[in-house]
Amino acid sequence: MSLPEQYYSAEQVKVGERLAAQANGIELYTLMQRAGRAVFDKVGELYPQAKRMLVCCGGGNNGGDGYVVASHALQAGWQVSVWHVGDQQAIRGDAQKAYQHYIENGGVIEPVQESLPDVDVVVDALLGTGLKGPVRSERLALILAINRSSVPVVAVDIPSGLCADTGAVLGCAVHANHTVSFIGLKQGLVTGKARDYVGKVHYANLGVEQAFIQSCQSNISSLSKSLLIDINQPRNKSAHKGDFGKAVLIGGQSGTGGALLLASQACIRSGAGLTASLTHKDNAHASLIACPEVMAGDWEDTELVDKRLEWASAVGIGPGLGADEGAKARLNKVMSTSLPKVVDADALTLLSLYPNHDDNRIITPHPGEAARLLNTTVQTIEADRYKAVVSLQKRYGGVCVLKGAGTLVCDGQQTYVCLHGNPGMATGGMGDVLTGIITALLANKFTLSEAACIGVLIHSLAADAEAKANGENGMLASDIFVHLRKIMNSL
Repeated sequence: MSLPEQYYSAEQVKVGERLAAQANGIELYTLMQRAGRAVFDKVGELYPQAKRMLVCCGGGNNGGDGYVVASHALQAGWQVSVWHVGDQQAIRGDAQKAYQHYIENGGVIEPVQESLPDVDVVVDALLGTGLKGPVRSERLALILAINRSSVPVVAVDIPSGLCADTGAVLGCAVHANHTVSFIGLKQGLVTGKARDYVGKVHYANLGVEQAFIQSCQSNISSLSKSLLIDINQPRNKSAHKGDFGKAVLIGGQSGTGGALLLASQACIRSGAGLTASLTHKDNAHASLIACPEVMAGDWEDTELVDKRLEWASAVGIGPGLGADEGAKARLNKVMSTSLPKVVDADALTLLSLYPNHDDNRIITPHPGEAARLLNTTVQTIEADRYKAVVSLQKRYGGVCVLKGAGTLVCDGQQTYVCLHGNPGMATGGMGDVLTGIITALLANKFTLSEAACIGVLIHSLAADAEAKANGENGMLASDIFVHLRKIMNSL
């Protein structure tokens, strides 16, 4: 089953599943039974040769799901080992029913060992979405043992140790190969460090999806490929270059001209009708050789700068800009215009020193830049990326793109998360390429929110296409240009 596009907090799911169960006239224990069955079926699908299972259970409802999994495995003739961390006498509610059913059907609870038994698969049902503080004691030791093992792991709802709301690792977390999540997908599964732990995410609606959606609203959603329909409209036969926007890119101090060249080439490859760059005079000649279609000019030529800003329909500033007085003056000049703009890289450093609010721009910080903009640490940003991106948007206006694993886009009303992209993108110049793409979309009259969302999506899809063709390691920012064009022209 494909993943839903909406994401929810743990509290939203807790309340929503209860309302959904009531709307469908079923007990919450029925949902627990369905969840356990869904996990067992997925394990069988993923590992068809497996017949030996270790289920690690805690005392909450996540552990209850695990006991249902174990019961199904017993009934199917599997060799089942169950480890329970905590006091078995303290299990309550629906989890206690699932535990009792497992025991009554011949199940045995085995003592937790320092290393895992000889099994084909581990089911992680140790800690669920209610975890708030750091993992401690026996649970910590067991998680470390699971991670030391080479046995594949399927996590129930969320890998133990992850925060369901933020994706932060609460001291230690299970490295799962697969995660089966239920009813409403938890927002912490898809951004930040969570991407290292969840493996492949699967979804089971447990038969109450429609009732849940009706009872629970979300302002976090994934970037859908349906967005690409808007950029893939055929051009009129009588179209000319002026119909597709005039973009200006500003940056490239002496010695950092490559940053602006990447942004400019990405801009023209992303559909801008005309693209001009304003850069240090040392870079102009190299730019003309590398890409003569970009009209490179000297940023010290004030008459040319004024002319370009009057001519432009969108502007991107920051790649290689520098942070001296000249860079500050150039940024101020751009900020004084009514043009839709993209502010990135060195321009964000200046913005952190001289903060202001502008509802007609897109800022595109990575976590380090975000930390400077909010006067905090990278660790704080990564501990709650959703909070960070909302705070950035509120403080600086417009739209904020918080880059990283599971890039976030916040427009003040909705937060979007990108499920695409890969570690090959962790290389110099990738952010400059994104600046060029988004500037091209702004020049083509897309709104700030549309340009940011579509730009992030096609940037990541292009990088995924390059990784599929040639691998992640050694990927260059310029390697994705050819894929950009293909995506811009594909339906």
